[in-house]
Amino acid sequence: MTRKQGLKAGIRQFLESNVGQVVTSDQIRAAGNNASEWGRRLRELRDEEGYAILSHNDRADLKPGEYILESLKRRPAFAREISKETRALVLERNGYTCQMCGAAAGDPDPYHPSRTIRLTMGHVIDKSKGGDDTPSNLRALCSNCNEGLQNIAPPKPDQIHLLAQLRKAPREDQLAVLEWLRTKFKDVK
Repeated sequence: MTRKQGLKAGIRQFLESNVGQVVTSDQIRAAGNNASEWGRRLRELRDEEGYAILSHNDRADLKPGEYILESLKRRPAFAREISKETRALVLERNGYTCQMCGAAAGDPDPYHPSRTIRLTMGHVIDKSKGGDDTPSNLRALCSNCNEGLQNIAPPKPDQIHLLAQLRKAPREDQLAVLEWLRTKFKDVK
């Protein structure tokens, strides 16, 4: 058995023994022998294996870092797959960048210096709220933004970085920013 299989199996066993009960990320991490990959394995159980694992994104009564396995009944495979074609279409449409923080695939990960940014598919309207897996409801997200990373936003760019990005932008985008700034600061002299 590989480490990945062992970690996922440990988390699955823990969740199955606590069906219907709220568990914390610390408990799940402990069930996975404190491995740093516990979040990814949890998503695999939910997204690839069809377990109904809910978080605060799915239920308002759950706090960040709380999860619940609603039942042992799993969704069928056809209901939980985003096709490779759809994934490629969304990544290309989004310019291989996270649509929340702007990080590009392969950039250094600001939260894990030894890693690079990996992009995942995120839903605009979550599936638990009626969203689907169509390209119009999908967007590229880095794993940090998709996980909420404990509700911490990446550091905001400084003035020099913002100006550099603006200088590289096409003229029409620069003009749109100028118009937005004029509107926003119309009362400032």
